[in-house]
Amino acid sequence: MTAALAIQDYTLLEDADCEARIKEAKHKLGERLVILGHHYQRDEVFRHADLTGDSLKLSREAARSKAQYIIFCGVHFMAEVADILSRPEQISILPDLAAGCSMADMADLAKVEQCWRELSQVIDVENQVTPVTYINSAADLKAFCGRHGGIVCTSSNAAKILEWSFSRREKVLFFPDQHLGRNTGYGMGIPLEEMVVWQAGKPLGGLSEEQIHRARIILWEGFCSVHQIFRPEHIDRFLQRYPETRVISHPECSFEVCQKSHYLGSTETILKTIRAAEPGTRWLVGTELNLVNRLRQEMKPKGVDVHFMSPMVCMCSTMFRTDPQHLAWVLENLTEGRVVNRIQVPPNETVEAKSALDRMLGLD
Repeated sequence: MTAALAIQDYTLLEDADCEARIKEAKHKLGERLVILGHHYQRDEVFRHADLTGDSLKLSREAARSKAQYIIFCGVHFMAEVADILSRPEQISILPDLAAGCSMADMADLAKVEQCWRELSQVIDVENQVTPVTYINSAADLKAFCGRHGGIVCTSSNAAKILEWSFSRREKVLFFPDQHLGRNTGYGMGIPLEEMVVWQAGKPLGGLSEEQIHRARIILWEGFCSVHQIFRPEHIDRFLQRYPETRVISHPECSFEVCQKSHYLGSTETILKTIRAAEPGTRWLVGTELNLVNRLRQEMKPKGVDVHFMSPMVCMCSTMFRTDPQHLAWVLENLTEGRVVNRIQVPPNETVEAKSALDRMLGLD
């Protein structure tokens, strides 16, 4: 077999050339291939997706497909979930291995295990704490939760997952996104003073023993760089100009932004809510720019105005790494019988991570 086609030969290709080559390769591969496109993906790539949606939905649909090759146009943890949930004969591929997630990177296994050890000096962690990881996390953290009787959550089911966790143990260690944990907990009636932030690298995470004993949710000090840009003053200024506006935000936004929003929800919930909106309504949306721009174009003919919350242009920079050039590269290698950029979670890690995912899926 000849050597793999080199990405360097693709980087200078025009998008139009890539588009033609992507379509030809897709035609050659047929049902052996499924391309997954996350909502935050750039349009030049998103248009080639066979399935679109959020990360968990896409992974589950790919696992049910006939495809041998799953190309995930998203970021690293998404391709890992696709590998964990897929059948043994299916192969998960990430077009650009540099497409990571800054939030996921804020909680790594070594730091979380150190946190667990330090908490064990103060409380009985195995009997008092359920570890809950947001799906936006590395496979080894999902495996950590699997080992310790924990579970995975999404932005759609976080409240249900926390209810399940509290039915088993009195406390939750929630990572990597502090905002999703705080906003969900507060919505369930948990006071802010019973949710504390663990700062990795500080003794006891910067907390006192009293704070740990009193806390119901221990939040990891992580956040999404995109949703971090939205500020409560953005909402205030927009409402001064258009007071009739309905505000909808992703729960990865700050507590202050979420408190000023009329609706909170995942990417799927945001899409569903605005698509059901009455003509003549105006919406201010706190989530990633590519999704908002597509939604604006979709709803404009229906008389619904959709606006991006921040006055600054900001998109998911790591998601943006997946471009038509990388997609064409992996596809044309597949047509030649070569797999590049395979994402393969180690078998023992897969078993433990899948147990945490299965606990979540069992609550659907």
